[in-house]
Amino acid sequence: MRNPRNTIHEKTEEQVEIDPRRQITLINGIGIIVGTIIGSGIFVSPKGVFIHAGSPGVALIVWAISGLFSTAGALCFAELGTVVAKSGGDYAYILEAFGPIPAYLSLWVNMVIIRPASQAVVSLTFALYLLESFMDGCAPPDLSLQLLAVACICLLTAINCASVRWAMRVQDIFTVAKVFALVIIIIIGIWKLIQGNTQYLEKPFDGTFSISGLALSFYSGLFAFGGWNYLNFVVDELQNPYRNLPLAIWIGMPLVTGIYFLVNLAYFVVVPGNEIIASTAVAMTFGSKTLGALQWTIPLFVAFSTFGGVNGTLFTSARLMEAGAKEGHLPNLFGFIHVKRLTPIPALLLNALITIAMLIVSDVFVLINYLSFALWLTVAASIASLLFLRWKKPEIHRPIKVPIFLPILFFCCCIFLLVLPAVEEPLNTGMSLLLTLSGLPFYFLVTRKTVQGGRLPNFCRKFVEWSQCSLAVLPVQAKEDPLLPQS
Repeated sequence: MRNPRNTIHEKTEEQVEIDPRRQITLINGIGIIVGTIIGSGIFVSPKGVFIHAGSPGVALIVWAISGLFSTAGALCFAELGTVVAKSGGDYAYILEAFGPIPAYLSLWVNMVIIRPASQAVVSLTFALYLLESFMDGCAPPDLSLQLLAVACICLLTAINCASVRWAMRVQDIFTVAKVFALVIIIIIGIWKLIQGNTQYLEKPFDGTFSISGLALSFYSGLFAFGGWNYLNFVVDELQNPYRNLPLAIWIGMPLVTGIYFLVNLAYFVVVPGNEIIASTAVAMTFGSKTLGALQWTIPLFVAFSTFGGVNGTLFTSARLMEAGAKEGHLPNLFGFIHVKRLTPIPALLLNALITIAMLIVSDVFVLINYLSFALWLTVAASIASLLFLRWKKPEIHRPIKVPIFLPILFFCCCIFLLVLPAVEEPLNTGMSLLLTLSGLPFYFLVTRKTVQGGRLPNFCRKFVEWSQCSLAVLPVQAKEDPLLPQS
């Protein structure tokens, strides 16, 4: 019998045709949208919206409009996801419309900072709330938080390497758990409202109000809806994408918007405004006032919520790296997938390593503040891609076509969200631009003809061969997919 490792070694220079079986169902797609959006934000930071809104009534309006705005963006991305028949989300759309350099900068800032920093923060939140549910109010040591966050990243990376189905089961299970927790909060809030506890809502619009404060309130609200475009990063693996992509959006986004609105209403029914402002975790304050001896369940459910959020981000981040490698913007190794499991193991491992490195950095939250600008810049560039393709390539088949006013309005709102921090915090905006542009030297390094032409240094070639043998991964030549137009 031939050694399978030798068989893999013999094929290191080949492209093996593998059928990328579509394993993500409609339910899984809804789980990715809902599970990725609902992380720690709705449990711990509604006070950001409330402080800047100035009153409960305005805050609830901000939550509703933030949901509608995110739904509009998701629908625009649904059109892009079926016109540009590639996984990779923002990166793939910018590449199609504006070429390799802007696309690479989008890939760079997502791969090196935005995604791993977000995963690091959410995994630390998971560790904090999981430990708090067992520590009777004692603050857990920083080292224990970091180790548990690393364990979370490693466990979820292993699951994602093992099987797409397993990763989707984790996503579905923890999405159900976090929605269940939020439904409990909503039921308690409605019950208190029926009992006549309306003292904190008697003057819903009584408070200071300013345009700049309202803008900052929307910034906080939209941050809590982050992840609405993540299903587009895996459109190659979604079953019946013409039907399931928009349907998952139409089901998932109103569901999240409704949950967020009602949960915040429940907070305002039970918790007075001054306590919301003073609280570091509104859900914990809510639990202490309503659940009595069962208040320990709130941090446990927050841990469940963040665990599912990390899983969804890991899953889509690896597909972003895989898409970049297939376009020649990352070393080819990171576009390889397992010969049997069809999972992008090298991309998953690279993403995990960068995230673990972020867990060591003490100022990871500062990095995220710097790159809020870069995040909205990539979203704005993606919507500009939609408008550009409508103008330059009107003949492209568009199974999903949103009314033109929707992307124009959304684009204008994105520009506003870019201009606001540039005026309010020019230093952070400048740092964000600098970190984004720092990817240019790597672009020219990776895309040199000597690299793309196959004339790699001997040690690099041996490392690629060793990785292929060790991980049982091969480059993929996907079969033509009749479900999506070939660009």
